[in-house]
Amino acid sequence: MSTVAYEIVDVFTDRPFAGNPLAVVYGADDLATDQMHVLAREFNQSETVFVLPPTGSATYRARIFTPEIELPFAGHPSIGAAVTSMRRGLLPAGDVVQECGAGLLPITVRESGSATLTGGEPTLGEALDPEPLLALAGLTAEDHEAAGLAAPRSAGCGLSWVFLPVRREALAHVRIDNAAAEKAGVTDICLFAWSDGEAYARAFVPGSAVPEDPATGSAALGLGVWLVGAGLLPADGTASYRIHQGFEMKRPSLLDCTVSAEAGVATSVTVTGHVCPIAKGEIAIPPFIG
Repeated sequence: MSTVAYEIVDVFTDRPFAGNPLAVVYGADDLATDQMHVLAREFNQSETVFVLPPTGSATYRARIFTPEIELPFAGHPSIGAAVTSMRRGLLPAGDVVQECGAGLLPITVRESGSATLTGGEPTLGEALDPEPLLALAGLTAEDHEAAGLAAPRSAGCGLSWVFLPVRREALAHVRIDNAAAEKAGVTDICLFAWSDGEAYARAFVPGSAVPEDPATGSAALGLGVWLVGAGLLPADGTASYRIHQGFEMKRPSLLDCTVSAEAGVATSVTVTGHVCPIAKGEIAIPPFIG
């Protein structure tokens, strides 16, 4: 039976069985898209990343799948793939470049097992009505108003999320209504509480096989864009912020970030996290079904 190699790692944690689990697959150069997607559904993680030869000047190429779709970019697969590849001797510690659907992304890999990812071009949407967002999350207007922050907006650095600020106590009471989310056209939403440079966050993908993420690199990047737009981080220069996530899932995670801005607009965002190895092995190659 033909097989490919894989590793399971936990990302954005310095201890095993916390953070966000990830399947990293190697030797899948000849697999078709359908075969990769079958493997992603078999692993059934929020994302599975396939590390492949680059098509140009990048260090490697990453293709990232959820159980439902292929993504142009995601944070914890990018950091997990870079650190795991370094540990396997496929790339040196230091500065590398990942090729993915969102373009060429710089990643700094450290021998200690952490990496810093620089996101793609920041984007920030217009202010959104909080009422349907609160309704799909099972929260009230008071939960949002008590946060005392700006209106919800979408933001991202290669993958956009809707950001809804709420009071911290409300995070434990979030109950996502998939039908309401579909009606509102919301596929990725991050609810967060903010205080003194630190956020406590929950990130949801309503209706997906893995509906909540315990650590979300793409949302961490987008939050920096939102925070600058809301005037909560400096309009010029570089600022640091930290995100705590996954506590309600009993998978505590820590994401350390920076955002650079000019004239009140975010220009570059980074996220740093550690990667813990959990398991490795071989998995059968599914039959071609394309």
